[in-house]
Amino acid sequence: MIASDSSERRRGLTPRSPAFDDGCPIPRPHGYAAANESPPLRIGGVPPGTASLALVMDDPDAVKPAGEVWDHWFVWNVAPETDAIAAGETPPGAVEGTNSYGERGYGGPNPPDGEHTYRFLLYALDAPLDLDAGATKADLKRAIAGHVVAETKLAGSYAL
Repeated sequence: MIASDSSERRRGLTPRSPAFDDGCPIPRPHGYAAANESPPLRIGGVPPGTASLALVMDDPDAVKPAGEVWDHWFVWNVAPETDAIAAGETPPGAVEGTNSYGERGYGGPNPPDGEHTYRFLLYALDAPLDLDAGATKADLKRAIAGHVVAETKLAGSYAL
């Protein structure tokens, strides 16, 4: 069935990980001070008309210790046919931004003050983005404005 409204499209788009269930702990190897390997992800329910996907991993619990939401990973121009992202990999043809560690690509969880919740925000977009590698999350947010067909999230926790 093709969704007829945005609420139905939102329900269909689904990120998940074989490494952890939604709301559960992210395994240790995905932490910044460990192997710093992005977790494997599975993507389902991409709505018709999607031209590209964007993924953001951030830590809203970092506002207290760091003064801002900490950006761990963001990648855009992921092909809409992508149904899996392997651990430690960037999808072919996708572009990565500069995270809050000042590095391009994935920078895993490293909470300074106990357990934090990390969000994997997935966006289905109606166009590919004209955004250079190394861009910031603010650049990405401006670029996706007006192009989001559907959005959803997966959450996981991590403590040192």
